Amino acid sequence: MDLKLFVSTFALIFLAELPDKTAFAALLMATRGRPWPIFIGAALAFVVQSAVAVLFGNLLGKMPERWVHVGSGLLFLIFGTLEWKKSLQVEERETSQEVESRSLRDGLLKTVWSAFLMIFVAEWGDLTQLATATLAAQANSPITIFLSSTLALWTVTGLAVGLGSYMKNYVHEGRLQKAASIAFVLVGIYLLSRDLV
Repeated sequence: MDLKLFVSTFALIFLAELPDKTAFAALLMATRGRPWPIFIGAALAFVVQSAVAVLFGNLLGKMPERWVHVGSGLLFLIFGTLEWKKSLQVEERETSQEVESRSLRDGLLKTVWSAFLMIFVAEWGDLTQLATATLAAQANSPITIFLSSTLALWTVTGLAVGLGSYMKNYVHEGRLQKAASIAFVLVGIYLLSRDLV
């Protein structure tokens, strides 16, 4: 393994992912759910996306950017709407003192799946995926690029999930879910407006 290539790829992908919408999405999801299932779902999505980037190299760069923005925008709008609905349910539950009985296993799998789907779609054709594809096309070391890129994405996701989980301990759940829903909708509108206006 080329250590210099590993470190330089990690640094590039880490810095590119920090301000990215997928890190933001992971943070918002962690404000309303359990951190480990969210991290696992996001981590699995990044494994798939990194593998696709390495396998297809420069071909991903030819995918129409508009499709990526529209798909991501719609997904953010859907998640925002669902979050708003959940925030209203939290308020109803608190006022009526109802306790929902849910299967822990079903809740965990649903959270993992939601995180996977959100990150998978939002990351498709994203800057970090295109950077990984470009690096894979330039360097003749696909395993190093894959491992380094994936580890960088996991690190940023871990930071985002940790911060979101910390925030939920200090802010009312209903308010966090409303704020998350508004943020998802705003990101969705922004992504859609980039190509529809």
